[in-house]
Amino acid sequence: MSHLQVIVPVAASAQRVWQALTDWDTQGRWMLGTTVRSVGPQRGAAGDRIEAFTGIGPVGFLDTMTVTEWIDGREVTVAHTGRIVRGTGTFRVDPDGPDRSQVVWIENLSVPGGRVGEVLWRLTRPVSRWAVQHSLRRFAAQLAEPRLPAAA
Repeated sequence: MSHLQVIVPVAASAQRVWQALTDWDTQGRWMLGTTVRSVGPQRGAAGDRIEAFTGIGPVGFLDTMTVTEWIDGREVTVAHTGRIVRGTGTFRVDPDGPDRSQVVWIENLSVPGGRVGEVLWRLTRPVSRWAVQHSLRRFAAQLAEPRLPAAA
């Protein structure tokens, strides 16, 4: 099992961060090289399904996921059920005052390929960490942008 954890502060309330973070269909706006979509009805609960394609053009892989735990406003855990990515992933939002919070992204993945896969993971782990951190920083920057006032 390979573990990766990244924590990024966000200049927005935990409620606002949670709503944006769990809007699966908009994650591609901030998640590096990835498009995400809801599959089937979304209830904001265990059993919801998500698909994420990571790659460039047609070259990449599909990561299928099922929500296994949903603590509203706080934490969501998915089971990665695809052919390549297996294991669990968690998004957690920790409040840090009324207008600040932090996002914690945790991955516990089963690396395919036996010993060769483990060696490749050790070599590529810094790149994976950078990609997750970069994505979360993009997310935080989007939430820090001033919102336009609602039309009258």
